Amino acid sequence: MNTNGGQALIKSLELEGVEVIFGLPGGAILPVYDPILDSPIRHVLVRHEQGAGHMAEGFAHATGRPGVAMVTSGPGATNIVTPLADAYMDSIPMVVITGQVPLPSIGTDAFQECDTVGITRGVTKHNELVTRAEDIPMAIRQAFHIATTGRPGPVLVDIPKDIVDPRNPASAMNWHWPTDADVSSSMPGYKPTTKGHPKKIKEAAVLIATARQPVIYAGGGILKARAAEALRELAELTGIPVVTTLMARGAFPDDHELCLGMPGMHGNYTAVTSIQKSDLLIALGSRFDDRVTGKLDGFAPDARIIHVDIDPAELGKVRRADVPIVGDCRLVIEEIIKALNALGGPESRMDITPWRQQVSAWQELYPLIYEQSIDGDLLKPQYVLEQLRDRSPADTIVASGVGQHQMWTSQYWKFNYPYTWVNSGGLGTMGFSIPAAIGAKVGRPDRTVWAVDGDGCFQMTAQELVTAATERIPVKIALLNNAYLGMVRQWQEMFYGERYSEVYLSPDLPDYVKWAEAMGCVALRVESPDEVGPAIDKANEINDRPVVLEFRTDASEKVFPMVSPGTSNDQIDVGPLQNGLGR
Repeated sequence: MNTNGGQALIKSLELEGVEVIFGLPGGAILPVYDPILDSPIRHVLVRHEQGAGHMAEGFAHATGRPGVAMVTSGPGATNIVTPLADAYMDSIPMVVITGQVPLPSIGTDAFQECDTVGITRGVTKHNELVTRAEDIPMAIRQAFHIATTGRPGPVLVDIPKDIVDPRNPASAMNWHWPTDADVSSSMPGYKPTTKGHPKKIKEAAVLIATARQPVIYAGGGILKARAAEALRELAELTGIPVVTTLMARGAFPDDHELCLGMPGMHGNYTAVTSIQKSDLLIALGSRFDDRVTGKLDGFAPDARIIHVDIDPAELGKVRRADVPIVGDCRLVIEEIIKALNALGGPESRMDITPWRQQVSAWQELYPLIYEQSIDGDLLKPQYVLEQLRDRSPADTIVASGVGQHQMWTSQYWKFNYPYTWVNSGGLGTMGFSIPAAIGAKVGRPDRTVWAVDGDGCFQMTAQELVTAATERIPVKIALLNNAYLGMVRQWQEMFYGERYSEVYLSPDLPDYVKWAEAMGCVALRVESPDEVGPAIDKANEINDRPVVLEFRTDASEKVFPMVSPGTSNDQIDVGPLQNGLGR
C-alpha cells in the first residue's frame, strides 16, 4: 500500500494500541498532525511541552501502558527533556515523538533546529533519528518494545519533517508493519533477562528460612513488574514485614498487618529502624536510593542482602548483595515462593515472632503525630490530607508535586491499592502533579483523581488546568498554600541558622482562587479546620470540570520524622512532639 511517512507514523501508533497523545504542534511536526484528524487517537492539546511529558507519565503510572507525547523540534524538544529525565529516573514507560528540521537542513543551524538525540541521550532508555520514511513503522515498534520490556523507560523518536511531509518525495513509502520476529531480529543485543537463576533463587530461599529479623524492602520495580499479588503472597507465607519506598506506595496495602510503610529520609520510625536492625534485607525492585539509605556505611549494618532487579546494572551499584538475582520481580518472587515451599512448611523456617513483636512495639511507641486545634486559626497540612483521604473513594488516584506536601501525602494517605500513587521520586520535579494528574485521569476516567500540590509547584505548571478545563478532564487539586518553598525553608531553619534566603512566595500573590477560575475551574479558599471537610465534599461532587481547593496552611510546620543529610538512619529525628513525650 502506498502511503507517506506522516500517515505511517499515525497508523503505527494506532497498531500499537495508542488511544491518546499529549502534544503541541509546531513547524517541524506539523505534517504528522494532519492525519490525526482522520485517526481514532485522541489528542490532548497541552499549554506547554513539559506538560505533555508529565501527562504521558501520569497516564503510564495509572494504567501501566506507555504514555505518548508528541512535540515539535528545537524548543519543543528541549521543553520535554525534564519529563524524559523524570521518566528515566523512575522507570516510566513513555514514547516521545519529536519533530526535526528536514534532513538536508540538519547541521546548518536551521530555524528551530537542535541536536535532540544528543541532548536526550543521557535521559532516555533509547533514542533514534529516523532518516527514511520506510523505517518509521520499525522505529515505532522498537520504541514501544524497548519502553515496555526489561526495565521500563522513556524512548524518543526524532522525525525529520521531510520524511513525513506528503508534499515531499522523501516521504513516499510502501506500508509494511514489522512482525514480532522482525523486531527481535532487528535488535539482537537487546534481550532482557526475566527469569532468575535457579541456584540463586534456592540460596535466597535458604537465607529467608534462616533469618531471625528479616524485612522485605519493596521498591517501584514491584509495580512495574505487576508483582503486587506475588509480593503479598510472599509476605503472608513468611510473615515478614514489608516496607514500601516512595515509588512503591500501594504495592503492598497500608492496612495490612505486615505493612510498615515508607522508609527513608522522611519515612516513619518503624520502617527506618526495622531496616537498620534487620539481619536480612530482601530488596525487591528497589535500588538502594540515597534517600533510603542515609549515610551508606551506616545502612542496615548487620543485614545480609538478597537483591532482585531486572536491571543488572543495579546489582552491586550501591550495596553489595549476598544473593544477587537478575530478573522480573514477579517471576522471581513466584520462584522464591516455590523454593520456600520445597524447603518445607512454616516449621522449617526460623520463628520470627520475637521480631514481629519488636516491630509492633516500635509502631505503638512512634506513630506519626501532629497537633491540629479544631478551633485554632492555623490549618495543619496533615489534617487536610487526613480529611482528603477519609472523604475520598478508597481507590482514589493521588498525584503529588515535590516537597513537604509530597512527604506528608505519602505519610498520611492510606494506599491500599496499587497504581494509585503518582509521584516524581528520583528526579524530584516540582510542577509534576497537575499535568501528571491530568494524564492519570485520561487513563483512568472512572477514578477520582486528586493532585496534592504546594504553592511553589502550582505556579510552575498551573497553566495545564486550562488544558483540563478545555478537554473536560475533571481533576481535583488540593493546593497547600504556606507561602513558602516549604522544604527549602525547613532545611534553612534546621541547617542554616534560620537564614531564610529566597523562599518566601507570599500567600496572596497570585490570588489562586481567581487564577483557577480564570482557567475554567471551580475554586474555593479554605482557611480554618471547620471548612476543610465541607470543601472537600463539594469538590468530590463536581465531575464536569476541574476543581481547585486552596488550603491556607501553617508555614512553620515541618516534615518529621527526618534523617538529616549525611547522618545515619540510626539518628532519625522523630520531631519535637515525639521528643516531648520522652520517647
